[in-house]
Amino acid sequence: MHIAVIGTGYVGLVSGTCFSEFGHDVICIDTDAGKIDSLNAGEVPIFEPGLQAMIEKNTRSGYLKFGTDLKSAVAGADAVFIAVGTPSRRGDGQADLTYVYAAAKEIAAALSGYTVVVTKSTVPVGTGREVERILHETNPDADFDVVSNPEFLREGAAIEDFMRPDRVIVGTTEPRAQEVMSAIYRPLSLFQTPLVFTSLESSELTKYAGNAFLATKITFINEIADLCEKVGANVHDVARGIGLDGRIGAKFLHPGPGFGGSCFPKDTRALYQTSVEAEAPMRIVDTVIDINEKRKMDMAARIVDACGGSVSSRKIAVLGLTFKPNTDDMRESPSLDIIPALVKAGAVVRAYDPEGMEEARKLLDDVEFCDSSYATIEGADALVIITEWNEFRALDLKRVKSMMKTPVMVDLRNIYDPHDMAIKGFTYRSIGRPT
Repeated sequence: MHIAVIGTGYVGLVSGTCFSEFGHDVICIDTDAGKIDSLNAGEVPIFEPGLQAMIEKNTRSGYLKFGTDLKSAVAGADAVFIAVGTPSRRGDGQADLTYVYAAAKEIAAALSGYTVVVTKSTVPVGTGREVERILHETNPDADFDVVSNPEFLREGAAIEDFMRPDRVIVGTTEPRAQEVMSAIYRPLSLFQTPLVFTSLESSELTKYAGNAFLATKITFINEIADLCEKVGANVHDVARGIGLDGRIGAKFLHPGPGFGGSCFPKDTRALYQTSVEAEAPMRIVDTVIDINEKRKMDMAARIVDACGGSVSSRKIAVLGLTFKPNTDDMRESPSLDIIPALVKAGAVVRAYDPEGMEEARKLLDDVEFCDSSYATIEGADALVIITEWNEFRALDLKRVKSMMKTPVMVDLRNIYDPHDMAIKGFTYRSIGRPT
């Protein structure tokens, strides 16, 4: 199959590369000529484990190409995937579809022969119908079908998620479009991956419903963690106890400083706005959004409390800045709320992240960035772990204690054992566990 992917952001680049790994001929298109030049030179703009090697392999074999000529890419494609950004719209939190609709107009003008136009970007219900309208209006003679095919990629595990997904959702009831999409995803039949065909609207809503449900699980266990601290229970015991119930499942039941990233915050806001517009407001989702925003500030307050009620002129070492490990993505990371709150309270903050430093420097002011964990820890009054990178899981605690001015650790990811930390002489605070 010949596939054109419009947009070389996270979703477009990962999807296009994985399609080429299937053996399809793929061209990824972007308006940013500098980005395309970099990709053609072997420079990958995002950190995602395994992605660089897969890009290099498939560009060498000729299955994967990068370019700026949308017209020629679309004209020769069996399917065109729209994978442009849909950031939150200022004011109401709904997804901004400016780039999606602009891409649809350009695609319409370039269509030649029957083509399946696929929205891969995360879009609200009704977007597919509007894309369909734009295509018809721009090019009345075009022969096409519009399909919704949402992505379910976890940053840091995106290659595995694409190549071995739990399911593939395809929103179309048109037989020709179903045939094309079945051919595109046929390589996954080896793993018996369910290919679920739905209507356009059902597919679009499935993406938002899935992310909102997972965000709700995270928020739920965070609130259970707070309750555990009040009554002397251990949140990990509770999470394991409920997670072993097949109706609940163990994933997304790890307490922490709140969810962030490019999906959950944006998608919960967009889903709630859609529900309001449809006069079926989702109060659960609205509450999840509110609790998650407050939680980040609560984490800053916990750090201040662990330091005796004040961080004024205290040196605070922060390990982990990205919203999760194995990515360089800083979007809506808890660190972007926690660190400014500490700085505002008078703290002297030093920070380190294995992959997110470049982006963090653009987003965080009045922070000293260090080049290693131990350089960050040197002379600190308190150590805070925000992101659970593997290299933070086995710190030499004897060395850490000797380097710190006062051995205070606030572990917002529960990496270490409270009993062991007490034996080693640390004042240790974690989430939802007895100290």
